[in-house]
Amino acid sequence: MPPPSDLDRRARPRPVSGLLAAAGRHLRVGVPADLTDAVTRSHLDDGRCVGWYGPTTPGWRVAIDAERADAPVPPALGRRFGVEDFWARWTRAECCCKLADVPVAAWWRLHGLGTPADGSAVWRTLRVADLVVTVGFAPAPGSVAASRLDR
Repeated sequence: MPPPSDLDRRARPRPVSGLLAAAGRHLRVGVPADLTDAVTRSHLDDGRCVGWYGPTTPGWRVAIDAERADAPVPPALGRRFGVEDFWARWTRAECCCKLADVPVAAWWRLHGLGTPADGSAVWRTLRVADLVVTVGFAPAPGSVAASRLDR
């Protein structure tokens, strides 16, 4: 069962829940040179890039991570974390790492490929053509959104 995301929570932070619900409309896939104006990007191993073109959201940081859905799972990672739903779990963990500004190796020690249930990040994982993409948001440090989550 996938971990809870913003779409599963009863109290959804606004305005990012609407952006997550419509995430597929805000993503573009292409070559990096064509996506330089994206808010944020994720580079793929086949030379393509996925860019986020959603509106900026004051008080919130956005991150994305994408992988080819049919890419083989590296054997060492498959042994360590299992292969079931690997790329969805991987992109969620990578997205949370980007939002928390934590190296993935440090994340693995704390969470494996999981996401903390008590974290402030919200996300959505979806299929876009042949890709698995996770879009995530977290309150920017010192923002009103962050202070509301601390209550």
